[in-house]
Amino acid sequence: MRAHDEATGTLQQALQHTAHLLENQPTLAAEQATEILKVVPDHPAALQLLAAARSAQGDARGAIEILLPLTRKQPAWSLAHYELGLALGQAGRHHEAIDALRKAAALKADLPQVWRALADGLATMGDHIAANEAYTQHVRHATRDPRLLAAASALAENRLPEAEALLREQLSQAPTDVAALRMSAEAAARLGRHDDARDLLERCLALAPGFAAARFNYALILHRSNQPEHALAEVNELLSAEPDHAGYLNLKAAVLCRIGDYEPAIHIYGDLLARDARYPRVWMSYGHALKTAGYGGRAIDAYRRGLSLEPSCGEIWWSLANLKTLRFSADDLATMRAQFARADLADDDRLHLAFAIGKALEDAGEHAPSFQHYAQGNAIRHGQLRYNADDTSARVRHIRQRYTREFFHARAGMGSDARDPIFIVGLPRSGSTLIEQILSSHSQVEGTMELPEITSITRLLREQSEADSATPYHDVLATLDAKALRALGERYLDHTRIQRKTSAPLFIDKMPNNFMHIGLIHLMLPNARIIDARRHPLACCFSGFKQHFARGQSFSYSLEDIGRYYRDYVSLMAHFDAVLPGRMHRVIYERMVEDTEGEIRRLLDYCGLPFEASCLQFFENARPVRTASSEQVRQPIYREGVDHWRHYSPWLAPLEEVLGPVLGSYPESPACEAT
Repeated sequence: MRAHDEATGTLQQALQHTAHLLENQPTLAAEQATEILKVVPDHPAALQLLAAARSAQGDARGAIEILLPLTRKQPAWSLAHYELGLALGQAGRHHEAIDALRKAAALKADLPQVWRALADGLATMGDHIAANEAYTQHVRHATRDPRLLAAASALAENRLPEAEALLREQLSQAPTDVAALRMSAEAAARLGRHDDARDLLERCLALAPGFAAARFNYALILHRSNQPEHALAEVNELLSAEPDHAGYLNLKAAVLCRIGDYEPAIHIYGDLLARDARYPRVWMSYGHALKTAGYGGRAIDAYRRGLSLEPSCGEIWWSLANLKTLRFSADDLATMRAQFARADLADDDRLHLAFAIGKALEDAGEHAPSFQHYAQGNAIRHGQLRYNADDTSARVRHIRQRYTREFFHARAGMGSDARDPIFIVGLPRSGSTLIEQILSSHSQVEGTMELPEITSITRLLREQSEADSATPYHDVLATLDAKALRALGERYLDHTRIQRKTSAPLFIDKMPNNFMHIGLIHLMLPNARIIDARRHPLACCFSGFKQHFARGQSFSYSLEDIGRYYRDYVSLMAHFDAVLPGRMHRVIYERMVEDTEGEIRRLLDYCGLPFEASCLQFFENARPVRTASSEQVRQPIYREGVDHWRHYSPWLAPLEEVLGPVLGSYPESPACEAT
């Protein structure tokens, strides 16, 4: 008995060793299987391994010669039919291969590799509907795959390089593993490689158009990549199959908000919350949409409903503070402080609460503890980012060197003739939303807010460069001819058209950071208007420092960084004033406050627009406003905000030192900044 057990154990070890060799050394695996069969003739497992080894060596006929009799002797063995299907497919006998694989799936439905092979075979035969169904079954059972389980575990624990390595290995062996493709896309997206993620998901959906989870990921990537029209189409396809799916509806509402369709988004959020009111983050998103659409009171109610469910949610507290016009009660402040004191509070909640408490204390006139909380929030956020002020300064130097008078003179008359866009640039918190509100109160102008399309175009140009540089797109731009520059201008107009809801001939793009791309804007849209919104350096920089931005503006979380950024901005604008004289119109915030009508008239003249009294009543304009100033610009201009920063002057010495001559020369640029 013992001898039998030992012999059985030795046989199992030999079979396991053969299976291991099969992964990378099929020739050795075939030799090992042959040796086993000499000792145990017609052993089914050894025959299956020998056949698999022959297939791996390209000997499909030899594999089939083994597998056909084996499947007749072992008709209920799914793995044998699977191997036969693979060999038949390799031999070009596709109909027989599909029959064998269908039999394998019928015998044991939970083998993901069987479904994948069947789907591949059906796709090869052009039966894409059946292939899609088979890929769907593959996804359903892929959780049993040990490699995918390991990759999923790595993804769950955010060990992204390890997850990518596992998935890369899986896809090298099974390029049509749609579950692995989707997981690889998720890893790429988390690493910020959205183009790679999009490509992987497109491959995945080409194979398995019914893979709903992959299509949802694809829609999300499109949304994040500033392709809202395409994102909306993907979400609508998902909803056609599952019209009540909360996740799909949530994403649709977010995309609708991105393109300015707030009323249907508000309706979706309202329906979701009527169905199930237990989700604080949905209440927050509902509040964001309501606030932007001008329903301030309802937004506050939505935020507070969210806080009643999750009082530690710092982002909702900050959303209330970010209304700017709301004043927290003593009970609110006590609750925020109690949550802030929790040892188990997540960093994101802590930093949002720090900013919100800072705002509450500022409103109460307690400026020292207010600054302390602003500084705490900034320190946490600064530690999460990798902003380098030296990189920004280098970019500005590169731009100044590239864009000369001669450069622009050689390209005069190029680009699109359209004059539709009005670009408002500068630093955040510089009064740009006020300018936008004033202009959008004119009958010929539509306010479309901060649009990411210029950034998308720079990314497109950057992809055309092979240079190892922080700013290669400028070098690519320099190589473009008149036709290409005109195409860029037309692309900008086409991609922003979805944001335009009225028949007004002009529209506003208020992305402040576009001041870095004035050269691009001028070359592709030479007739577009460019307005530089500028505010006192200390007022503007400190207002940015006490603001937590939803995204971007990584320079704003350190007084030194934001001061250097302001200084670089002034330097770059002075350069463009010199090489493109008269191209831009500058609005000084303090002058707008002191002489509102005069500044508005000068602004309209620059835009080629007749004066309209509605521009003086801009605060009556009920249009959606997305920025932090949304509630402030719905009120008349007030003088008190101009010098509010002085309450914090005892703590702004680092900012003053970094600003240097830019501070002393305001509102003009230092003489040394001109080109």
